[in-house]
Amino acid sequence: MRHLMSPLDFSVEELDKLLNLAQDIEANPAKYTHACDGKKLATLFYEPSTRTRLSHEAAMLNLGGSVMGFSSADSSSAAKGESVSDTIRTVSCYADICAMRHPKEGAPMVACQHSSIPVINAGDGGHQHPTQTLTDLLTILNVKGRMNNMTIGLCGDLKFGRTVHSLIHALVRYEGIRFLLISPEELRLPDYIRNDVLKKNNIPYEEVVRLEDAMPKLDILYMTRVQKERFFNEEDYVRMKDFYILDKQKMKLAPKDMYVLHPLPRVNEISVEVDDDPRAAYFKQVQYGVYVRMALILTLLDIHVD
Repeated sequence: MRHLMSPLDFSVEELDKLLNLAQDIEANPAKYTHACDGKKLATLFYEPSTRTRLSHEAAMLNLGGSVMGFSSADSSSAAKGESVSDTIRTVSCYADICAMRHPKEGAPMVACQHSSIPVINAGDGGHQHPTQTLTDLLTILNVKGRMNNMTIGLCGDLKFGRTVHSLIHALVRYEGIRFLLISPEELRLPDYIRNDVLKKNNIPYEEVVRLEDAMPKLDILYMTRVQKERFFNEEDYVRMKDFYILDKQKMKLAPKDMYVLHPLPRVNEISVEVDDDPRAAYFKQVQYGVYVRMALILTLLDIHVD
C-alpha cells in the first residue's frame, strides 16, 4: 500500500507515468467512468479549501466512486479532542482511500502511519502540497510540451508557500531547470530549501525583488498570494499583501510563450485584466487538477483500466 506525502514519493519515471495517465484520462474520459465503482474516498479537511477538496471529490465521482468526509475541524470529532491517529483508524473502516488537509506540518504523515488505507497529503501547514505539485507539473507539461530546460519564476510568498516548496522539490529532478526567486526580503525562500535542495543539487537560481526584472527571462511564472493565515500579526500582512500585482503592463515584458500559473485562490496579485491573456493558464490548471487526482487515485488503489 502506498501513500502520497511528498512529490518525492514518486520517482521521475513514476511521475511521468502518472502524468501520462492523466493525459489519457483527459483525452478519453468515458474510458474511466466506472473505474472506481464501489470505492469510497474520505476527505478529511481540518482547514478550509475550495479547489483541493472539491477536485478530489470530483475526481472520485468522475471515476464512478463516492465521497464522504468533513470540510472543517469544527464539524469533526477533532473539536472534541480526537487525535489524528484515532480519526484515521476510524475512517479506514469506512473508506478505501483518504485525502487529508491539516494546518499542522506532519499530520498526514502521522495519519499514514496508523492507516490501513492509502492517505493523500492534501496540504499540511506551510510544509508540502503534493497534489498541487502534480497539478502544476501536468499544467507545465501541457502548456510547454516538456518538463526540462526551463526558467521558472516563483513570485510572492516563498517563505510560507507550501505549493512553492513542493514544486521546487519536484522540478529539481528534471534537467536544465533554473529558478528566479521573486520576493520581498521578508518572504524569501527558507534557508533549508535554498541550501538543502537548490545548492545541494547545483540548481542555478537568482533572487530578485522586482517582478519587472524577471519577466523577460521566464518560461513559466508561478504567482502566489501572500497568505494571511500564515502571518502572526496583521501589520506585517497588510504591508506585504499587495507587494506584487501582475497586470497587462508587466505581461508586455514577458516572452510570447511564457505562461502564468497560480495555485489559487488569488487575492490582488493577478489583475483580472490578465485573465483574457492566452498565456494565463491558472484556470486550465484547475481542470488539470481533476485529471491528475483521478490518475493519483487509480495509482494508489492500484486500479488499471485497459
